[in-house]
Amino acid sequence: MGGDHGPPVVVAGVRDYIRRHGGEGVRFLLHGDEAAIVLEMARHDLTSDVCDIRHTDKVVAMDEKPAQAMRRGKGSSLWNAIEAVKTDEAGAAVSAGNTGALMAISKLILRMSAQGLERPAIVASWPTLKGVTAVLDVGANVESDAEQLVEFAIMGEAFQTAVHGVKHPTIGVLNVGSEDMKGHEAVREASRILREGGLGLNYHGFVEGDDIAKGTVDVVVTDGFTGNIALKTAEGVARFISALLKEALSSSLQAKAGALIAMPALKAMAQKIDPSAINGGPLLGLNGIVVKSHGGANAKGFGNAIRIAVDLARSDYLTTVGANLGRLDRMMHADVPATAPREETVS
Repeated sequence: MGGDHGPPVVVAGVRDYIRRHGGEGVRFLLHGDEAAIVLEMARHDLTSDVCDIRHTDKVVAMDEKPAQAMRRGKGSSLWNAIEAVKTDEAGAAVSAGNTGALMAISKLILRMSAQGLERPAIVASWPTLKGVTAVLDVGANVESDAEQLVEFAIMGEAFQTAVHGVKHPTIGVLNVGSEDMKGHEAVREASRILREGGLGLNYHGFVEGDDIAKGTVDVVVTDGFTGNIALKTAEGVARFISALLKEALSSSLQAKAGALIAMPALKAMAQKIDPSAINGGPLLGLNGIVVKSHGGANAKGFGNAIRIAVDLARSDYLTTVGANLGRLDRMMHADVPATAPREETVS
């Protein structure tokens, strides 16, 4: 019921997922106002064989404060969707609703998988010259110590394998330079742990801001403050370049003719940077799978968020993360670092 559009986009997103990926082995629980959902299901030719409706007329508003949502949110569509994950009725939850409320309610109901994590980390699937790079955190944890950054690396590695199919992905820590002495204490200590801790991760080293778009590594680790600024900056630059390109290609008859000739290449470029193609940011670090869709996503974008949720639910993501976080915890709180081989914890 959340997001900018509510049921019209959510139900259309279900239909988009089925159309593009097939619905075999997937069933949808749609939490919200039954009358509104039934109307959209009929519009998109979806039946009860595919979707179950769980009626509630209680909704968390998009502008509601997280604390308020936690106090009065029980029984809302958002609350009930997360509760379904806790009770194993659902393998994952997807929402375009209030981000703060989704995060707070998810943490309250599902709890965190690691003691040191204060809140889930949000991961972004970032288009690059080489494919897609996972960047986390992009906004949930404004400040992160070294152990939390290593936890982000563990979660990001498992996510990149489960969702994007990258085997043994490379990991980099975002820094102001690639040299070992650069950066503040937290990033230097995180780098040391990743390099020397025996966690079995494919650690590349420090990366800089321009390495993200280059695809230098498969997973970029940073705190939420820096990650969110990097993400918003990239989005702004992409819109700026797009506007300049449109202006240039419509500036004259010759430019318009050139644009017509180049249309296939321009469409391919547009598809690569299309926000709907990479929509869906999982809240990593929970004892369950929750995916946040952009509030303004269209049907294709919401369908992609569903795809990410399905891929995570079908993978051994939670098991892999749990095992590696356990090894990290033992290493950080014992005299001898964990040195178990990767094969025992990662498939």
